[in-house]
Amino acid sequence: MKKEIRIQKFIADSGYCSRRKAESFITLGKVFVNGKKLDEFGLKINPEKDRVEVNGKRIIIKQKSEKIYIILNKPPGYISSCNHKGRKIILDLINIKERIYPVGRLDSDSRGLILLTNDGPLHNILSHPSFDHEKEYIVETNSPLTKANIKNFSSGLFIEGVKTRKAIIKKAGEKEYRIILKEGRNRQIRKMMETLNKKVIDLKRIRIASLTLGNLKEGKWRYLTQNEVKSLKKITKK
Repeated sequence: MKKEIRIQKFIADSGYCSRRKAESFITLGKVFVNGKKLDEFGLKINPEKDRVEVNGKRIIIKQKSEKIYIILNKPPGYISSCNHKGRKIILDLINIKERIYPVGRLDSDSRGLILLTNDGPLHNILSHPSFDHEKEYIVETNSPLTKANIKNFSSGLFIEGVKTRKAIIKKAGEKEYRIILKEGRNRQIRKMMETLNKKVIDLKRIRIASLTLGNLKEGKWRYLTQNEVKSLKKITKK
C-alpha cells in the first residue's frame, strides 16, 4: 500500500462506500482523521499511522481482501442504497456477509441491472461520467414520441438549467424505446421525458458498459463470471 493516499480514495478502497459518497460524508462533517473533523477533500493520509472514522466507525483496508462483483436484477420498490431507514434496499435481496455497494443508481420505481462491488477503483471509473461508459435502458412511455421528440431527446435537453449529453434513442415498439446514455443524473430519463410532456410507465436498465442483464430473473442476483470481470477491467483501463 502507498504511504499516503487521498482520504476519499482510502474510504472507497476500504469498501465502506463509493468515492463520491465519501465526499458527501466529508461535506456533512461525518469524517474524522485522528479525532479531528475533516473539512477538505484533498487531504492525504497514511493508512498505517492515521486513524480514519466515518459515522463513528473506524475505516480499515484489509490486505489482500477478495474482490466481489455481483449483478442484480432490481425489482421496483427497492432503493439503490446500502442504508435507508424504513425502506426496502437492494442489499435486502443479497445474502452475503461482505460489504458491497452499488455502481450508480436506479430510482425506486425503476428496475433492471445493478452492479455491486467492493472494488473501489472500478466503482469510481464506472460511475464517473468523464469515462464515457454506456448505460442502456428499455423505456415505455404513456404515449408515442414524435420524430421531433426523438430528435430533441438525442440532441440533449435542459434539466434544472443544465443540458444533458447527447443520447441514442431508437424506437422499439409503439410506445417503447431503447435508450443509451453516457451519464447518469438523478432520474434523468424520467425528467427528460417530462420536458417533452411524456410520462415514463416502465424503465428497465439492461446494460452497463460490457455487462448485460441477460435472462437473470427479477429480484435475483449472481456473481459475475471471470470473463465478465476481465471485460469490465479491460474497458476501464482504456
